[in-house]
Amino acid sequence: MNEIGKTVIWFAAAAAALATITACRPDGPDHVKNVSYDTGAAGKADADARLPSWVPDDATAVTEAIRTTGSERILRYTPGTSALPATCVPGTAATEPATLSADWWPAGQEKRTDRVCAGDWHVVEDQGAMYAYKPETLSQR
Repeated sequence: MNEIGKTVIWFAAAAAALATITACRPDGPDHVKNVSYDTGAAGKADADARLPSWVPDDATAVTEAIRTTGSERILRYTPGTSALPATCVPGTAATEPATLSADWWPAGQEKRTDRVCAGDWHVVEDQGAMYAYKPETLSQR
């Protein structure tokens, strides 16, 4: 085999290895992990992306985007019959804009939040769904 053939094989192997590594990353190149659960209880049982304790166990259609390199999270679920717990109190809207986005997250939703759960989750009910936003708390250098 000549040098050109060896070079082509080497580049093909390197490209295949890079594609495999990129495809296997659980959080993708933008460092966001997306999870969905049938219920709040199922999401709380997932040790890799545990839902916050204030999400009711009977919540359904739970979807969350999680920044894997920080603490920012956005969350949406359909409420069941259980109300939010006492750790969720009336509060001001988030002051930090969300940098995460998802097709299920209305633009600017964090600015419409009117409750705070567990100290750092900003929550609002909108058109039959609950939306929650946890701002980034890690400093980005």
